[in-house]
Amino acid sequence: MRFETAATPEAAIDRLERLYEDARAALRADLHRFFESGEAPTAEARERYRYPMLRVTYEPSRLPQATRRGYAKFAAPGVYSTTVTQPAEFRGYLLDQLRPLVADYGATIETGVSQQEIPYPYALEGGDELGRGKITAAELARHFPTPLLALVGDEVADGTYDIVEGEPRPLSLFDAVRVDYSLRRLVHYTGTDWRAVQPWVLLTNYHRYVDQFVRLGIAEIEAGTAEALVAPGGIRIDRDGVDVSAAERVMSAPWHRFQMPAYHLIRKSGDGVTLVNIGVGPSNAKNITDHLAVLRPNCWLMVGHCGGLRQTQIIGDYVLAHAYLRQDHILDELVPPEIPIPALAEVQVALQQAAAEITGEKGDRLKQRLRTGTVVTQDDRNWELQWTKERRRINLSRAIAVDMESGTIAAQGYRLRVPYGTLLCVSDKPLHGEIKLPGAANAFYERAVGEHLRIGLAALEKLKEAGSAIHSRKLRSFDEPPFR
Repeated sequence: MRFETAATPEAAIDRLERLYEDARAALRADLHRFFESGEAPTAEARERYRYPMLRVTYEPSRLPQATRRGYAKFAAPGVYSTTVTQPAEFRGYLLDQLRPLVADYGATIETGVSQQEIPYPYALEGGDELGRGKITAAELARHFPTPLLALVGDEVADGTYDIVEGEPRPLSLFDAVRVDYSLRRLVHYTGTDWRAVQPWVLLTNYHRYVDQFVRLGIAEIEAGTAEALVAPGGIRIDRDGVDVSAAERVMSAPWHRFQMPAYHLIRKSGDGVTLVNIGVGPSNAKNITDHLAVLRPNCWLMVGHCGGLRQTQIIGDYVLAHAYLRQDHILDELVPPEIPIPALAEVQVALQQAAAEITGEKGDRLKQRLRTGTVVTQDDRNWELQWTKERRRINLSRAIAVDMESGTIAAQGYRLRVPYGTLLCVSDKPLHGEIKLPGAANAFYERAVGEHLRIGLAALEKLKEAGSAIHSRKLRSFDEPPFR
């Protein structure tokens, strides 16, 4: 099918939606025919199972308008393209990227059909439709496109792709098949539909934050400022479904069936918040952010527990990370440890202001409770057993706290161009004999978790006011794709 020039960004996305729905409908119809009768699709029919393509051309017939915007910019004149999945769901994001390219650069937009096939599992909403067990995956692979990991990669995000003279440059960080891969992973790990994920994300390493988030979310629904709360296991609570047992029903839901359960507070304004309990460790932190990144969230913040490393800290103090000593090792090849991960000014300011507002403390009193500095992120939970080895690095780094996720989350935000920040709460002081004991820990959690979560939510509200300024130019390389 030939490419057609679109008069407006809106018209381009309209056609992308039609092309995508036509391709997916054709694939679904042939799959169901195969399930019912065993009739395999023809080679001609398979030509219809292809993702739509978006192509944007920039010819420098005029100088672009000066802008401090951190996205929707061309690195050089030429043709840029990407394949697109679920264009109706990504409509707002696509418009935000295309409109400035047309207005500021006079770019031309074209849409058409790509050569990239839609793998058959991505045409179905779940796995139950797959012949109900009567047809094997091997049989389906003989006749339908299958997910091929060789075609799924982060070469654009990692800057390892080759620019071929005469070929289009990447328009976005992720193509359609990479996005579809992560959308299915999100459902698997979080236990919720990926469409429920909100543009503002909190990540935590302890389930008690979930309990507080559910209570605050239900209070918003009752007050009319939120529309619904979506939880793992197909649970949705809205104004028609709120009762005195609502919080208990969500908190006792089968979240433990999912590795990283997610909870989504949906607001009519479209600026809701998602909380994900990522559990413990840098592997989980990388895993979930690899997949959340394809949704292009506005920001993700880590709000969890840490060990305090300074004598003057007390249990319940906060740590605002300005830098990270990354000993998580999971990103060493993708983002080597010698690459600095910069603090983002807008995020740091929002977190500090939110802490002052929620705690009611200012000046020296706030400084006593909120300390800024370097956080060590470890991949060994029992690093204390190697104290003689770790002591020198901690001293050299002047670190003030240690955890297992924050450095990974920040490095992933830097790598995948998602604004990031970290506010941790000191739950123990392993170097000073103040370890977590059951009684003391419970008392601390009851007091501290609610306040900490409210600070995180308040910081997100401040970042919303900052608008596009939070999409920092610090996150873009010199030959960045136009889309953020």
